[in-house]
Amino acid sequence: MAIELKAGVKVADLDLSDLDFTDADLTDAVFEGCTLKDGHVQGAILQGARFKDCRLVRCRFTHADLREAVFEGCSFADDEGHVGTVFAFCRLEEARLRKCDLSFARLERSSLWGVEMEACNLRGSAFVRADFGRAFGRNVVQWAGALKGCNLELADLTQLRLPKGDLNRSNFREAVLVDADLEGADLRECDLFQALTVGAKLAGADLRGAEVSGLNLTELATLQGMKITVDQQYRLLNAMGVDVHAE
Repeated sequence: MAIELKAGVKVADLDLSDLDFTDADLTDAVFEGCTLKDGHVQGAILQGARFKDCRLVRCRFTHADLREAVFEGCSFADDEGHVGTVFAFCRLEEARLRKCDLSFARLERSSLWGVEMEACNLRGSAFVRADFGRAFGRNVVQWAGALKGCNLELADLTQLRLPKGDLNRSNFREAVLVDADLEGADLRECDLFQALTVGAKLAGADLRGAEVSGLNLTELATLQGMKITVDQQYRLLNAMGVDVHAE
């Protein structure tokens, strides 16, 4: 069946692996139950496109416009789960991803302003100079984004900048958060067990209900105003080598 790649096209339950997406204008296109394996989506315009229950296996998105795109229930990982999709130099501003498998995905030098990921599997993913910021005027930069209820176990989030970001209920077990800026972020009920946080900025962050065993406060770059509960203070003191005794 011949498919014309054009803006607003609606495609369901088809294998798109043989199609050339280079520079295609697919604004507001809808894809449901489709498969794309080893695809190279270069320079394509997918602004406002919707993907539901699609398999986008071992794909590479480069210089693609994915602003306000919606992905729901999509899998970006291969069957073994060790090779993920690459987003390089892409625009993902205000994109929405819900219940997607992004295991071992690589988001490299892409714009993620206002992106929302909810209940997504990002195990082993890498955010390489991914930018959640946007300039408003010459000297004003703001950051926006959400990673809510996501699995970020073993993820590389080195130097991630997402101050005031919504990260609640996410799993950061053994993730690399070295030099990350999460000041004022919502980290409630997150799992930070054995996460690498050397040089991380957590001033004003809300960690109430989070798993903080192993979080060494002496290694943080900032922590003023960080919110914790009474129960958490004992685990944090133990991580610093303080022997806490009940009265």
